[in-house]
Amino acid sequence: MVETGALNRRVVVSALDDVTLETTPEPVPGPGEVRVRTTVVGICGSDLHAACGRHPFIDLPYRPGHEAVGVVDAVGPGVEGDWVGTRVAVEPNLACGKCPQCAAGRYNICRELLVFGCQTPGALADSFTIAADRLVALPDGLDDRHAILIEPLATPVHTVRRAAAAVGNLADRPVVVLGAGPIGLFALLAARHAGARVIVADLLESKRARAERIGAAGTFDPTAADAVDTALALMGGPAAVVIDCVSRESSVAQAVDLVDKGGAVMIVGVAEGATPVPLGLIQDRELALIGNLMYVREDFLAAVDLLASGAVPVDEIISAEFDLADAAAAFTASADAENVKVLVTVGAGDPS
Repeated sequence: MVETGALNRRVVVSALDDVTLETTPEPVPGPGEVRVRTTVVGICGSDLHAACGRHPFIDLPYRPGHEAVGVVDAVGPGVEGDWVGTRVAVEPNLACGKCPQCAAGRYNICRELLVFGCQTPGALADSFTIAADRLVALPDGLDDRHAILIEPLATPVHTVRRAAAAVGNLADRPVVVLGAGPIGLFALLAARHAGARVIVADLLESKRARAERIGAAGTFDPTAADAVDTALALMGGPAAVVIDCVSRESSVAQAVDLVDKGGAVMIVGVAEGATPVPLGLIQDRELALIGNLMYVREDFLAAVDLLASGAVPVDEIISAEFDLADAAAAFTASADAENVKVLVTVGAGDPS
């Protein structure tokens, strides 16, 4: 039975310095939907870009929350299974299910793709409704704070899987990750899980140190005059794959300098505008320049398994936590380069 009449707090982002709470009626799940009582939401790099007005696919104001964990507390008509009371993570890609990409199982690049919490109201709220097929039940041994990392980890898992499809098995082969933010660190972990030897680049010494603590075989400053020579020396030659989590002209050019002939440059970061690329070298060296968007269920479930195995050093990743009432402070903290993953915890407090 679906209860109504309660109030629901939801975060609205109009700018980085304009993050507010609105109060609306508690949502009621429609056909095929469930209502989820939020427990934890992660602030993503794309949330920060959107709040700063720099995300090409998110318009302001928006209602964030695509990295979400919670507990199902109500179901709508037609939902099969015993969902109520189930701890869940949200897989936020909202696909049409009908286009050629969806038919091929590549619904992450659906022609009509929307992302829950980006183009639609998300989970940074007391509760939210979503189609039941967008949820994954969590294993008992994986707590909510750790489970919040499933969604951001799934993108690098997807990237590494596609890189291996392009260049072959990555075991004992050199991989470079450009950028040691959350996605870069997850790319490091996913590539290491595939057996690669991983070198990481970042501007900040503190971020390079963190990458080394969690398993990077070496690190370098991408702005140093000898950056490419340093990286090549660390690897003992060019990389089989470069994963670009920055996606600027300088990072793409450096990726091409670092990757071996016949290798792959994986574009993961969201570019803020047109980005020139060295096409002459890409053509001459038969390089694969591969875009990567989100993930599919296979990658999401692989991320669940990787986290449940204990292979992810969550204490190195989760760097700050705030209550829903302090969501504005959480967005401010996410702009601090020293933070990795900022969480917002949501209780059952009085929304009035």
